[in-house]
Parts: sequence; structure tokens; C-alpha cells
Amino acid sequence: MPFPSLADLDASDVPGDGFPTVDEMRRDLAGLCRAHPDRMAASVIGRSRLGEPIDMFTIAGGPRSVVVAAGVHPNEPIGFRTIQHIARLLIDRPDVYGFGATWHLVACIDPDGTRLNEGWFPAPLRRDDYYRGFYRPAPGEQVEWSFPYAHRGFGFDAPIPETSALMELFDRVRPDVFVGLHNGEFGGVYFYTNDSDSALARELSAIPAEYGLPLDVGEPEMPGLAQLADAVFRAPLTREQIDRRLALGLADEPHAGGAGTADYLERYGTTTMIAELPYWIHPDAADTTDAAISYRDVLAAKADAVHELHEVMTGILDAVRGELTIDSPFLRASEAFAPGMGAVAAAERARIATAETDRAATVAEVFGNAQVVRTFQLRFGGILRRALDAEVHAGTATPAVRAALAALTARWEGWLAADPHADLAPAPLNALVGVQLAALFATVRRRVVRSAE
Repeated sequence: MPFPSLADLDASDVPGDGFPTVDEMRRDLAGLCRAHPDRMAASVIGRSRLGEPIDMFTIAGGPRSVVVAAGVHPNEPIGFRTIQHIARLLIDRPDVYGFGATWHLVACIDPDGTRLNEGWFPAPLRRDDYYRGFYRPAPGEQVEWSFPYAHRGFGFDAPIPETSALMELFDRVRPDVFVGLHNGEFGGVYFYTNDSDSALARELSAIPAEYGLPLDVGEPEMPGLAQLADAVFRAPLTREQIDRRLALGLADEPHAGGAGTADYLERYGTTTMIAELPYWIHPDAADTTDAAISYRDVLAAKADAVHELHEVMTGILDAVRGELTIDSPFLRASEAFAPGMGAVAAAERARIATAETDRAATVAEVFGNAQVVRTFQLRFGGILRRALDAEVHAGTATPAVRAALAALTARWEGWLAADPHADLAPAPLNALVGVQLAALFATVRRRVVRSAE
């Protein structure tokens, strides 16, 4: 099957520029249902914590079942455009893209969280706007990380309503393939899959070049991942992450939040795939040459910077916690991410002591680790700013809260000013959507081929 061409992705009937809001997505896909009632049906699979309907759009095509969910993390809206294009491709060219499957498209699984990011959705995407308006829920309030699990004395059994809706959908349709539409932030493209098919891994690795995007071959999101091909990793399971942390002697906080979709879907033998796409690309993400610095030193600098962020956030929260009156999602996220930064720093320091870090770092690893630090500072420091600012705008901020906000704002603006990539133009949106679609269709095709063998 050919990759979706950029011409296919320039559909004039996909409205707007930038990323669609929750309401725009709902109107667009509901309009497709009205225009094609014989091909596409709408339903509501649940309600969000604030009572928002969680919409699903089904395109019938055969006995196999594919579930695609966008907004699994509400700060990752590339998938909203991908959903719009999937629906149109399945309606217009089911013989090419349908694979004899019934497709269930969950337009936005976390509408509450998405609305808190919509301020930076309009084009053109700027890093300044992105970080000022950024929101990511606490791990236990993220759809991807609030599935129940129990392992070695640790567990989680408090799925949020959005996660429960997805669990009920999984239990009902038992998908052959599930694709959660995630995206990264800066650098290059990488993938996760629970499928050990080497041919699929090679195909995924080759897709970004077809759309002019680099792979990210630097620092993986978490250590110990099994690499299947360049920038393609086996999706880690929660029990494996816990085992690794315990092996490093990190028993106090082995895992934040719950399990993920790959954990839950093990019971159905579902193939899962995630394409992580950057808003901004950089050639250093794909540079494997020697950076003339030890990998251990790179990780040590990262650990020190992340620990400093932990101290900044924890110090502010400890100073004003008793004076905060609004139980906002920003505050709950900050209460989770502040200790989380300490856990990240501790894990990196434990890793530094292992033999695996006794080598030279690549340019991609230096770039990736520096970007992790900057991302954490601007993301999580920014969320804490929004928590304190909510008190100011509500008229409930005491002098101590106002002082804390002023001090944090000065620190945060300094981090932003130090960003050497502040004026970088975003990657072409159609190319990002193209990679996500091509990876999705490749995964579905490989599953179909094996099922037929």
C-alpha cells in the first residue's frame, strides 16, 4: 500500500489552520456523519469529569476492529488533524485504507484537558505561546496513565471517567489494533509498538524520511527500552518499568499514576502503536556522531538541573500550600510533577552509577537531554504559574501567593529567554499528519496480513 500522499492530506474540506478545538472537531466530524449517514455513525462512549460528552465516530467496513483515539494527552493535538483525515480517507477510499475493518474514531478522549491548551492551537504555532498556555494533567489524571494495575505490591485502581470509557470500549470491541495519537515536542520522530514484527519496525523507521522529517535517535524517553529499529521501540509495560526501578534501588516511587493502554490491551492480544511527532524539528536529533563529552557527564548535568527544578517547585508549594484556595487541575498537576522531578533526578543519578553510561555521548544524546531539561522547566514551571495565577484572577491570592508568583515568573521568563530555538518555525503540519497516518496504516496492514496467513 502506498503512503498517503501530501495531496491526499491537503483536503480542502478539512476546515481551519493550526489545531482544531474540541468544539471544532465535534462540528466537523458530526458534519461528515450528516453528509455520509450510510458510511459514518456518531455515538457517545462516556462523559468527562466535567460532564463533557466523549464522541466516537464509527465507519463500518468488516469484522476486524481498529480503535484510534486522539487527545490521549491533551497537549498533543496533532492527532486531531489526523482523525479528521482518517475519516475522510475511509469515506472516500475504503478499498485502499479500510483493510476490511470497522474503524472506531474517538475524536477527543480528554476534552476537559484539551480545552486548557486551546489558547496555543491557532496557527502559526510559536514556542512562546505553547509554553505560556501549556497544560498536562497529573499522571493519575492522564488517560494514558490511569488504567488499573497491580504488581509487586504496587498498584492503581482509580481510573478517571475518560479512561473508564475507553476501557469499556476496548472490552466491547476487543480491537485488533489500537493507535493512541500522541506526539512529542522537539527534535525528530520515534515510535512505540508492542508488535515484534521486524518488517513493521523497519517500515515505521523509514516513514519519516518519506515526508522530509528526521528520526530521533538520541535519548529515549525512558532507559532500558528494547529497540526494534532506528527510533522504533517496543512499548514498555508498567510492570517492566517498576521492575527496572526496583532493580536500581528506587523503591520509594516506582511508578506515578496507573498503567497504560498497552498494559490493558494485553488481554485481547491487541497490536498497539504510537507515533511520536515533534512540533519543531532539529537535525541534531538524528546526529549519531561523537559529541566529545562523556555520556555520564551529560546525564549528571541533566540530573542536577532537574533536581533544581524539583527544589524550586517544591519550595514554592511548601511556602504557599496553606494559602491556596482553588483545587485547580493546574495545582493538582503541580503537586504531582514537583516530586516527580525529584524522582527523575534520582533515577538518572542511579543510572550514572551503572557501566552503561561509561562511554562518549552522541550529538543526538546531548541535544535530547538538554531539551528534556528545558521542556520540564517550561512545561511544569509554567503549569505551577497557572495554578498561582488562578488565585490572582479569582481575587483570592494572599500577598505570599502574589510574591511566589512574581518570583516564579521571573525564574520562568529566564528559562524561556535562554531557549536558543525560540524563533524556530514549526514543522509542516501535513507532513506530521502524513507520518502518523502512514504509521497507522502500516500497522493495520501488517496485522491484517498476519491474520490472513
